[in-house]
Amino acid sequence: FPFPLLPHLYQYLVDSKQKQGLTVFCFCCCYSCVFFDRLYYTKINLGSPPREFNVLIDTGSDVLWVMSNTCVNCPRSSNLQIQPTFYDATASSTARVIPCSHKDCAPFSKSGTSWCSSNGQCGYTFQYLDLSVTSGVYVKDELRFDSILPGSTIPKSRSAPIVFGVSTYQSGRLTSTQHAVDGILGFGRGDLSVYSQLSSTGLTPRVFSHCLKGDGMGGGIFVLGKILEQGIVYTPLTPSKHLYYVHLQSIAVSGDMLGVDPVVFTNGGTFFDTGTTHAYLVDEAHDQFVNAVTTVVSQSAAPTTRRGFQCYLVNSSVSVSQLFPAVSLHFDGGASLVLKPEEYLVQSFLDPAGIWCLGFGKSPQLTILGELVLKDKIFVYDLIHQQIGWTHFNCSSAPNVSISRDYFVSSAHSSLSTCSTGSLPLGIITSVFLFVFLVKIVQS
Repeated sequence: FPFPLLPHLYQYLVDSKQKQGLTVFCFCCCYSCVFFDRLYYTKINLGSPPREFNVLIDTGSDVLWVMSNTCVNCPRSSNLQIQPTFYDATASSTARVIPCSHKDCAPFSKSGTSWCSSNGQCGYTFQYLDLSVTSGVYVKDELRFDSILPGSTIPKSRSAPIVFGVSTYQSGRLTSTQHAVDGILGFGRGDLSVYSQLSSTGLTPRVFSHCLKGDGMGGGIFVLGKILEQGIVYTPLTPSKHLYYVHLQSIAVSGDMLGVDPVVFTNGGTFFDTGTTHAYLVDEAHDQFVNAVTTVVSQSAAPTTRRGFQCYLVNSSVSVSQLFPAVSLHFDGGASLVLKPEEYLVQSFLDPAGIWCLGFGKSPQLTILGELVLKDKIFVYDLIHQQIGWTHFNCSSAPNVSISRDYFVSSAHSSLSTCSTGSLPLGIITSVFLFVFLVKIVQS
């Protein structure tokens, strides 16, 4: 699924005085041609009266946008078995279109993602890595949710005004029904993200967490607050205006360190992104990673390729989890992320059973750790202490969440995944949103 990183990559090139063209970063265009895509999305409510929207939660972008009822080329159906919902500002009594002269337009103008329409409205255009485009105007309206007070099981309706985009035009893959959702809920580090807007008012804490369930049924939770579980390790976040960058120092395969100079990772940077299905390693590290895995399994699995990805033909009688080695990623501060084979392998659906491929693609500069790496783990994004932490966890179980006065639960309901609000203990953070993830496995 496309994710809006192009403005951030452009800013990276400017800040680092690099002169390379942006096309070098288009490395995820055909992934769904080989493997199943896994899309995590949730439900939010916008407007008065509230309407429900299915949106992809994306830590790799900043802005929330949904489709307008007048949108040109927006999909009118979805293969995800959800009915698209379209936002209509005229139908919401609390909606306000934002003029270019208004203070709420200023942060968007500074980011370089907005423009002024002919009628003076604050507009935007995003171009995605697969060259698809969405454009529209910004509005301010109510984000609505249910609040559960301590000692009560009766939800209380709450709301907060936020600025978000309303898409009036789309092109490229965004027009396809294959992966169609109602929009993207940007949860990046920038001032424009929903997370930043809510936390800047003191309504929510400056920490959020998620746990993505990795099996075929999907599910999980996304919490504005801190998940408290044993074994969480942390690494510092590096300075960034938008993305959750960390210092990846080394990679080990079956306990043996790859001979990759750490500067390879720091030159381009490494970040976590829920909006990316798989993962990408910078070229030099990717080549050594492939060679190391191939050496370990060469006696039992025949190397092959599929659409440029390293794959292996494995005898069906052989256990993949026992054949392939453990992989560990080592970060600044001593934190390690250990990946079991199923957390870096993807089975190709174009071949008979037995073709397994490395879920790490090549990248010229950036290292991106997507859902393949994030699944079946708790991740805590602690912006108070500028760190990110993780631990393995069964995401079908309700984790311990730190809250006190109240916590907020979205109206997302799914037969794929349930989450009991009564299982969340009281704690110390002022407020928590709880989203229930829905997931579909789709193929192109």
